[in-house]
Amino acid sequence: MKKHVTKLVIVLIFIGAAIAFNYYELGEYLSLDYIKTNQQKFTEYYQDNQIQTLGIFLAIYVLVTALSLPGAAIMTLAAGGLFGLVTGVILVSFASTIGATLAFLSSRFVLRDYVRKKFSSKVKAINKGIEKDGAFYLFTLRLIPAFPFFVINLAMGMTDISLLTFYVVSQIGMLAGTIVYVNAGLQLSQIESLSGILSPELIGSFVLLGIFPLIAKKVVNFLKKRKVYKGYKKPKNYDYNMVVIGAGSAGLVTAYISAAVKAKVALIEKNKMGGDCLNTGCVPSKAIIKSAKVAHQMRNASKYGVESAEPQIDFKKVMGRVHDVIADIEPHDSIERYEGLGVECFTGNAKILSPWEVQIGDQILKTKNITIATGASPVVPPIPGIEEVSPLTSENLWEIEELPKKLVVLGGGPIGCEMAQSFARLGSEVTLVEMGDRIMSIEDPVVSEFIQERLSQESVNVLCNHKAVKFKVEGGSKFIVLKSEGSEKDLEFDQVIVAVGRKANIKGFGLEDIGVKLRENKTIEANEFLQTNYPNIFVCGDVTGPYQLTHTASHQAWFCAVNGLFGWAKKFKVDYSVIPWATYTDPEIATVGLNEQSAKKEGIEYELTTYGVEELDRAIADSEDHGMVRVLTKPGSDKILGATIVSNNAADILVEFIAAMKHGFGLNKILGTIHVYPTMNEANKYLAGNWKKKQTSDKVFRLLAKYHSLMR
Repeated sequence: MKKHVTKLVIVLIFIGAAIAFNYYELGEYLSLDYIKTNQQKFTEYYQDNQIQTLGIFLAIYVLVTALSLPGAAIMTLAAGGLFGLVTGVILVSFASTIGATLAFLSSRFVLRDYVRKKFSSKVKAINKGIEKDGAFYLFTLRLIPAFPFFVINLAMGMTDISLLTFYVVSQIGMLAGTIVYVNAGLQLSQIESLSGILSPELIGSFVLLGIFPLIAKKVVNFLKKRKVYKGYKKPKNYDYNMVVIGAGSAGLVTAYISAAVKAKVALIEKNKMGGDCLNTGCVPSKAIIKSAKVAHQMRNASKYGVESAEPQIDFKKVMGRVHDVIADIEPHDSIERYEGLGVECFTGNAKILSPWEVQIGDQILKTKNITIATGASPVVPPIPGIEEVSPLTSENLWEIEELPKKLVVLGGGPIGCEMAQSFARLGSEVTLVEMGDRIMSIEDPVVSEFIQERLSQESVNVLCNHKAVKFKVEGGSKFIVLKSEGSEKDLEFDQVIVAVGRKANIKGFGLEDIGVKLRENKTIEANEFLQTNYPNIFVCGDVTGPYQLTHTASHQAWFCAVNGLFGWAKKFKVDYSVIPWATYTDPEIATVGLNEQSAKKEGIEYELTTYGVEELDRAIADSEDHGMVRVLTKPGSDKILGATIVSNNAADILVEFIAAMKHGFGLNKILGTIHVYPTMNEANKYLAGNWKKKQTSDKVFRLLAKYHSLMR
C-alpha cells in the first residue's frame, strides 16, 4: 500500500510540474530570446556570485531533466554563453546525467512493474538484448543528441539495466554532444553586430551542431565494424557480389533476386537443389496427404450417393507418386535453371574462411557479401534405445516402400498430425504421442480439440500427457515405453516417426571458426536487417527463424539480397507483422497474426468474432460442413489483429484476411466486397457480418423497428 502511495505522489509531482510549467509560462524563461536579452544581467550576477549561480543553474538543470520538461537544450546553449566552454561542459555534463538518472529511477519505480505485467513477452526479449549489449546500445543513443533524451531516460528505466551502468554510460555518452552544444552557445554569446551572424566560428558551430548526429552514427558504425572485423584482411577486389550457402527456398530466392539485378552470384549446395521443402518437406508431404485423402473419400463415397469401396493401397506406388511429384517440380529449382538466370552453382561443402572468403573444394571465392541459408534438420531426442528402432524423420520417411502396420508418431505438432492422419487413411494403425496436454499447442484450445476429435474419428489413437521414456526391442518386436501420471506402459510398433521439432543447421561450414553469434536456441542471431554480427554476412530461413516456414524464408531472402547489394544506400527492416501459416490436416488449419491464446499471453486487448462453417452453403453442398472461422479485432474497430480458419481449403480462404492485415483494410471492407456464390470464401463475409451485428446495439434496432412501424 505504501509503495502505491509513493508511486501516486511521484506521478502527481510530474503532472503538477507540467501544469505549472504551462500555466505560469515558465517556458519563456528557458527560451533563447530571453537568455540573449538578459545575458548581460546573468553575466554580471555570475561575476559577483559565482558559486551561487553555478548551484542555481545546476539545480534548475537537474529539475528540468528529472521532470522531463522542455528547455534542457536551451540551457546547454546558455551554459556556453554564461560560463564558457570548460566550466559549461563540466556543469552540464553532471547536471544532465544526475537529472537523467532521477528520471530513470522514477520510471523504474512507477512504470516497470506495470509494463512487465502488460507486455511480458516483449519486455523479456528487450531485457535479453539489454543484458547482452545494453551499455553499448545506451551509449550509441546518448551520442545522438537529435534523439529525445527524456525518452531514453524513461524507456531505460523499464529495463533491467543497472543504475551504475546507466549513470556511467550516460555521463560518457552525452559528453561529446554536450561539448558541441556548449560550444555553439559560446559562439552565440559573441554576436555583437549583424556581421557577427556570418562569422566563421558561429557558422562552424551550427554546422557541427547539425552534422554531429550523422558523424556520431558513422563513428559508432566504424567502431563496431573495426571491432568485429579485427584480425581479418579485407580483399582489394571480389569475385562475387553475393555468395549464398544453401539452395533451399531461402537461398534460391536470395540468389534469384541478386542475379535479377545483375549482381554476380554464387550458390553453394552440398545436397540437393530445392532443399527440405522440395525433397523432404512441403512437396512430398502434400503429395502423400493427397493420396491419403483420395483413399478416405473412397471409403466415405456413400455420403455423395456413390457406393463406398475399400481402397486397395499399393504403398510402393503411393511413394512412387511422391517421388514423381518431386521430379516434376525439380526443374523449377534445378542447377540448369539457375545457371540460366545467371547464378553460378556449386555442389559441395562450403566453408567460411573469413567474412569475405568462402571455400568450396580447392577453390576460394572472394565475395562482398555472404548469405547463410543452410536450413534446419529434424530433432531426434536422446531417448534411450531410439537408435535400435531406426526412427523415421521427415528426411528418411520418403525412402520406405512398405506401409507400417503399426505406426507411432512422436509429436503432436503440424508434421505429426499431418502424417498421423495420412498414414491412418492409408491403412496403418496409428498412435499419436504428445508430451503436452494437447496437440497443436500453437493454436487455440478449441482448434486443438476440434482436430483431435477428427483424428480420433479416423481411428488415430491420440495420447496426450504421455512421455516417451525409452525404446526397446524384445523377441524381434519393437516397443516404446510411455509414462503418464506416474505409470508406464509398453506400446508395440513397426515404425516410429519422430516429429518433435527442428534444429538449425549451424555446424560444418565455418560459423564457429569466425565467431558468428548464435541465440540461446542455437539459431543464428540476426538484426532487423538480417545481418549477423558481421554486417556483410546475412542469414535467412530456418537457420535463423523465428518462423520455420517456407514462405517466411522466401520473404526474408528479399531483405538479404537487397540489403546486401544496396545496403550502403538504403537498408530495409524485415517485416514479420503479417505472417500466415497452415497445417494440412483434413480439415486444414490456417492462421495469420494473433490467435486468442497469443493475444492473452501478450496482454493485447481484443474482440473475438466467430462463424461456424456448418452454416455455409458451399460447405453443405460439398459435405464438408465442419470447422470455424475465428477473427480477433481491435476493440471498437474493424482492424483485424489475427484470424484462424478451420475448414476445407482453409489456407486458400485465409488469403483475404492476410491481404486485409497487410494493406490496412478491415472487416467493413470485407463485408462490402462481393464474394462469388457458392464458395468457401463466403465464410469470410459472413464472419464480417457477425462482427457488424455485434457493433449495433439493441437500442438502435428498437429505434429502427419504431421507424418502420411509423412508415407503415
